Amino acid sequence: MPLAALLSAANTHDSMLFEPLLDAAPAVRGRRGRPRRRPVKLHADKGYDNPRCRRYLHRRGIRVRIARRGVESNQRLGRHRWVVERTVSWILNYKRLGLRYDRTEQTMTALLTLACAFTCYKILNRPT
Repeated sequence: MPLAALLSAANTHDSMLFEPLLDAAPAVRGRRGRPRRRPVKLHADKGYDNPRCRRYLHRRGIRVRIARRGVESNQRLGRHRWVVERTVSWILNYKRLGLRYDRTEQTMTALLTLACAFTCYKILNRPT
């Protein structure tokens, strides 16, 4: 289920939106106490293997599992990462988001919000 989504240009590297995306994630209410403002652990691919991302996670107290460039294979992280890739593909199934017919930021933000809302609705409306 998408927790947070940001709109960016197609040529913006993913690591540049790393901090704003984690800051945009809502608080998660547990059974007791105050809501959590950070995840316990983060799994990421080699695109996020830079000192800036690792320092940010260390400052926030988030355990990290990022594949290192030139050292590790991306096969071990695949079972965790496919959840994110699957959710991105669900969002991009809305053709207006994938092809970007509209050029204004307001329109694209509204369409992204609607796509996330419909995706959450479909997940929550599944028969159990």
